[in-house]
Amino acid sequence: MKQFRKVDKVGSINANPAAHWDRYETPATAGWNVKAVAALEAVIGGQNTDCVLIAQGGRIAFTHGDIEHKYLCHSMRKSFLAALIGEDVEAGRIDLSATLERLGIDDLDPLSPVERNATVYDLLTARSGIYHPAGYETEWMKMIKEKRHSHAPGTFWCYNNWDFNALGSIFVQQTGLSVAEAFAQRIAAPLGMEDFSLDGDRPDAWTEAFEVSRHGAYPFRLSSRDLARFGQLFLQNGSWSGKMVLPDGWAEENVMPYSHAGARGAYGYCWWLERDGVFAPGVRTPTGSYAAQGAGGHYCMVVPALDMVIIHRVDTDRKGRAISKHEFGRFLKAVLVAAAG
Repeated sequence: MKQFRKVDKVGSINANPAAHWDRYETPATAGWNVKAVAALEAVIGGQNTDCVLIAQGGRIAFTHGDIEHKYLCHSMRKSFLAALIGEDVEAGRIDLSATLERLGIDDLDPLSPVERNATVYDLLTARSGIYHPAGYETEWMKMIKEKRHSHAPGTFWCYNNWDFNALGSIFVQQTGLSVAEAFAQRIAAPLGMEDFSLDGDRPDAWTEAFEVSRHGAYPFRLSSRDLARFGQLFLQNGSWSGKMVLPDGWAEENVMPYSHAGARGAYGYCWWLERDGVFAPGVRTPTGSYAAQGAGGHYCMVVPALDMVIIHRVDTDRKGRAISKHEFGRFLKAVLVAAAG
């Protein structure tokens, strides 16, 4: 594969889209290789990819499918919450060092004294050591979950929905806002999201409670063009139109490699990170890349080395529709080859 084509300036505060995304006339005008774009389209056509949006330099370079359709985000919700929490950490409403004991956080099967020593920081980094039953888990998550009381807080990384759901409960408790309300006010509005709305959704669209745990999830639906704005915000280190939407340094803090994630790279504050090129099977990923990921093939991937945001969606409302991590690796490799020019 060719060397990645570097851009002169990444994350420019002047690059973010206005009321609507600007587009290159064709991928070729963005400097992409025409034959490689055809190969990318063939990869997409051979798997269950329903929508793709790739922005480079703050302009759309490539799309496939309906970029206005609001797909379920699955676990990308966790990266949204990690972004939101920064404002409350800065304001002192949320203390990352606070323990669950101090915050009064428990569950249906009571937490042990050791588990109650876990901190907000431990939840944010998926290192709580609490393997209590949790809702909204995929079969993969259930398969990798550690046995209850097998690790002390802060000592072991395990991608675990209990941490993320309890983190949502803490956010609501400490801020008085639902995750959805905060997202609408703090991110959707200042970024000018075109399709995001709290109106007209099912009453249970923003929170789900479970019989196994008192901590619900906070499902989201976003269009691909709105999700790309979220990725662009992180590409620009939390700034938008010359103003800081996220606290200074919070975006960078989110995507630091706190944990080794094996063949999946590394893990930050609810973000998956490239580690020495390792991210998806079959492709060497540019240094510094990271992504919000959701079950079935949902990705909001940021590639600072190419000033690029890659959105990949699957209509998981259709039973059984998904792509594998290997299929995403083939897709990502095709994108990088095409963008190399």
